[in-house]
Amino acid sequence: MKFNINNRFKAVLGCLLAVGLLFSTPSFADQQDSLAQDSTVSAVAADEGAAGEADSAATAPVVDSAAASSPASSTTAATNPAQEQVQQIDPQVYKNLTYYILLFLIVCTIVAVVGKVLSIYELTRKMNGKYNPFANNTLQSVLFVVFLVAFFGFVYYGYAVWGDWAWRAAVTEHGKRIDSMFIITTVVITVVLILVHLLLLTFPYIYRMRANTKAYYYPHNDTIEKIWTIVPAIVLTVLVLFGFFTWRSITNVPEDLQKSALQVEVLGEQFQWQVRYPGADGVIGKRDYRLTTPTNSYGIDFNDKNAWDDIQASDIVLPVNKSVRFHIISKDIIHSFYIPDFRVQINAVPGMTNYFQFTPTVTTEEMRERMNDPKYDYVMLCNKICGSGHYNMQKKVVVVTEAEYKEWLSTQNKYFTEDLQKEFTALDSKESDELTTASLN
Repeated sequence: MKFNINNRFKAVLGCLLAVGLLFSTPSFADQQDSLAQDSTVSAVAADEGAAGEADSAATAPVVDSAAASSPASSTTAATNPAQEQVQQIDPQVYKNLTYYILLFLIVCTIVAVVGKVLSIYELTRKMNGKYNPFANNTLQSVLFVVFLVAFFGFVYYGYAVWGDWAWRAAVTEHGKRIDSMFIITTVVITVVLILVHLLLLTFPYIYRMRANTKAYYYPHNDTIEKIWTIVPAIVLTVLVLFGFFTWRSITNVPEDLQKSALQVEVLGEQFQWQVRYPGADGVIGKRDYRLTTPTNSYGIDFNDKNAWDDIQASDIVLPVNKSVRFHIISKDIIHSFYIPDFRVQINAVPGMTNYFQFTPTVTTEEMRERMNDPKYDYVMLCNKICGSGHYNMQKKVVVVTEAEYKEWLSTQNKYFTEDLQKEFTALDSKESDELTTASLN
């Protein structure tokens, strides 16, 4: 039996070596072809150089002879594309393929040799009467325990290092509630992870097969099944309800707080965000996609006088410790209004308006001091893959004091520019003329 296995192994190894040689042969051939082509090209270049020197000393009739020899040169030129096609595949590709095939064969050979050495060692111990058929069980169960210790070490490292690197406290009032929910969920998941892996990787060691031991037949236990069914159901129900009521407290804002908040409208489109602030009246004007023109890309309805003083902004600037209510809309497809530091995320859906109201509690300058990074900025991203420019669809968010906010707001431009005012006046006069003509008729 062992003789047959060895013969099969040799046959497989021989086939693999044959395949390796088959793939390596084209590389050698291509190398020879490339050398031959290079020598041919150099020889042709030398001949052309000599011919060029001779032609420089020749007279006008020689030009005719050169013209007569042009078919030969065109034939040579016609053969060049064929040579280029042959050289499309770099010989290095075949070298790399051969290298990895031979490397694979070497690894297989080493594994086979180690396996054969172990089988000889096992056979020797059997002949000396020292062979323990259960020793392998102990070795593998000990390896499980070693893996368990290493696994817990990596879990701790992930929490202590990567967790500290990735985690930052929220800078909004509602973000603190979201952080609490996240921490509680993480604690529950970590406890379950530790218990499951502790049982999973220590049981093979405790209950490994040993000499003079017999497994206990334990087919059924109603109490255990009730515990592992009811307890997870209760825990998951509590977590789901916790998340539901937390989200409800964030999104269901009383009407009086909605009206008293600063109103900001954000329009998402491929691949940018547009921001609109209300003017002195504190009301954002109406918008209609049918009114979109090259000069009115936002589609603002300037028949609504509330839109006349609406302000456009290149960045999102917010006053600290003041409630802000965002009106989130989309011009084309679904986007996602996402500010990680604020724990804010909600979709921008075409044809409808979504709202998210929150209160920032840390200014940009304070956050830079916390992070020890003078260039740190809050950023609003699109968290829905919306096309080729999705990666760059972002807007800087700046949190400042109330005085700084008012100063910044006074320097911003209005959407109702002079060009739009002229366009709106011309359109309005045209509509009035049409109404007058219709009334006279």
